[in-house]
Amino acid sequence: MRPIVEYLDYRKYILDFYKERKERSGFTWRSFSEKVGFKNPVYLKQICDGKYNLNSSAVDKIVVVMELKGYEIPYFSLLVNFAHAKTEGLRQRYFEQVVAFIREFSSVNLKDDAFNYFESWKNPVIREIASAMTNAKTSDIAEACIPAISVADVEHTLQFLERIGLLQKKKNGAYVETKKVISMINREMMPIAATKMQQDMAKFAEDAIVNIPSDERNISGLTMGISEKQYLKIVEELVDFRKKIISIVSEDKSKVERVYRLNLQLFPLSKKL
Repeated sequence: MRPIVEYLDYRKYILDFYKERKERSGFTWRSFSEKVGFKNPVYLKQICDGKYNLNSSAVDKIVVVMELKGYEIPYFSLLVNFAHAKTEGLRQRYFEQVVAFIREFSSVNLKDDAFNYFESWKNPVIREIASAMTNAKTSDIAEACIPAISVADVEHTLQFLERIGLLQKKKNGAYVETKKVISMINREMMPIAATKMQQDMAKFAEDAIVNIPSDERNISGLTMGISEKQYLKIVEELVDFRKKIISIVSEDKSKVERVYRLNLQLFPLSKKL
């Protein structure tokens, strides 16, 4: 079983723990639930299925049953708090603590650059703008951003992008994008790293409805009732669609005239019915 700091979902960690124990000793959901103190023999299974949340009083009991030690105990508790955070402010606070644990205790070769790149919307935006503008000054790049940012922020971001190899500065002062793709070894870590950026981009999309002329943006949506099977199929289609968009951008060598953000958002507006 993987170290706990390679998990972002406490439900997945409980499920993997159960599966491993079941293979070794015929462990059952009934015996697992009884050890934690639940009368319902499948309550923990229902928690893993997302039907119920693990309450704080049960956290102290389940970490004992799962034989967690040292930093594993507060990290598991942190994952529970992160999953059940009621506000974005709390979620962001727990997010920062999760990242700190991962950086300190993960045995996987996670690179800080990956976390740092995806934590700020400025990194991908300035990368695109700097490489598209010919001999642009930092003040020009700052002015081109929506929303506008300070020259100091642009300078700091350019230095970071150069340092990690995503931008290269030519002798004439022009910036060019490299072919390097920043990635994380453990793909499960990507959502946690990108949380802040996604929150910011969602806010920018909201602002665009008011501040950007309708002929310069395309914002639409669907509200629909679907099954779990249909949800998974739609997600597959979104993945394929994203690949098609990437191919359009990479294969067409037209000069960049503007930097756009495409958000693909599919989220529930009700509890399971």
